[in-house]
Amino acid sequence: MNAIKLFAALILSILCATAWADPCDDKVTQVDLNECYGNEYKVAQKELDQVYHVLRASLSDRQRQKAFEAVQAAWLKYRDLHCKFEVSVYEGGSMYSMLYAICLTEKTRARFVELKKMAACDDSDVSCSSM
Repeated sequence: MNAIKLFAALILSILCATAWADPCDDKVTQVDLNECYGNEYKVAQKELDQVYHVLRASLSDRQRQKAFEAVQAAWLKYRDLHCKFEVSVYEGGSMYSMLYAICLTEKTRARFVELKKMAACDDSDVSCSSM
């Protein structure tokens, strides 16, 4: 394992709240790593968008749909700002975009899990109200 990948693995373990298989393990150059992790973020965002639309459509009340849209917009802003702050120490460096994409991916995957749980809830189930 070269020094870049070793350092990236160390940073990844620090940044990631949950363990996941490294889809970019076979990449060697920083350019390839940046592209691979950027693509992983795009996949995670697409999955989040899909569950978002399913959940939004399941909300029968237009007022709840608007509230949900506002919550999601605020969450997206939080995610982006949080990740920019988290990796700001690397700004200007060759690893910045990779680390930013890793952070975005992890936050997006966590939100996907939250929304998927919400989508599985029945409005009459009060245990779901804490989600």
